[in-house]
Amino acid sequence: MAAQRGYEDIKVFAANLPSMTCRFRVSIMQQTSKQILTMFAVLLPLLGLVSAHFTMSQAQSVVSYITTDPLTGIAIGGMDPVSYFTEPMPLEGKPDYEFYWMGAPWHFANAANLEIFKRHPEIYAPQYGGHGAMSMARGFVSDSDPRLYTVFKDRLFLFYSAANREAFLLSPDDAARRGAANWPALSKNLSTQ
Repeated sequence: MAAQRGYEDIKVFAANLPSMTCRFRVSIMQQTSKQILTMFAVLLPLLGLVSAHFTMSQAQSVVSYITTDPLTGIAIGGMDPVSYFTEPMPLEGKPDYEFYWMGAPWHFANAANLEIFKRHPEIYAPQYGGHGAMSMARGFVSDSDPRLYTVFKDRLFLFYSAANREAFLLSPDDAARRGAANWPALSKNLSTQ
């Protein structure tokens, strides 16, 4: 009978073991979490002072004169600017056909497009350095998506969103005129490197 009782005690103990270890783990996790949060509370203000010091010393424009891909640094996301004028859809440029202009590398789909761009970059490069055309018309600088574009009066305009492109196309002459008027003042604050 005593053996039976001992077996029952072990069975009950074993059944409760997962919940006991679970409570123990939760207790340790709560304690560890509190310690981590305390360390963050102490260290973050110190790191904030250090990073604020560095960012103040590097206070220059983060936005570049020519829109580039943030990961690759290639102008207009690596798209071939000439292909916007010569193809039904713009083509992806290739690193084999690269040309540096206005502080940024530009990629082209083929050697012919590269040569055309070299001769007349101001014709084939997007207006406002590739920044959003409707944003420029509204008086501020924004990024653009090279897949959202229009060619208006033989000039390439890129847009931040499809809605901005639609707004531009409602009155393209007025939007292009306002963008051209705003560009000289807004571009003065943009980085050329």
